[in-house]
Amino acid sequence: WREAGCSMCIGMNPDTLSAGERCASTTNRNFEGRQGRGGRTHLVSPATAAATALAGRFTDPRSG
Repeated sequence: WREAGCSMCIGMNPDTLSAGERCASTTNRNFEGRQGRGGRTHLVSPATAAATALAGRFTDPRSG
């Protein structure tokens, strides 16, 4: 665990996705391999990011 700041968002330090891992992100950038080779970054709204964090899986915040 690290303090908030740039790290995973640009794949610096060892904070990267492994091949096949998925990540929900509210960033405005989505380049292939940006957060780790073979990882998948899904651009989501803040509401979806919050619902996903609480559920521990990708979740539609409208589903209640």
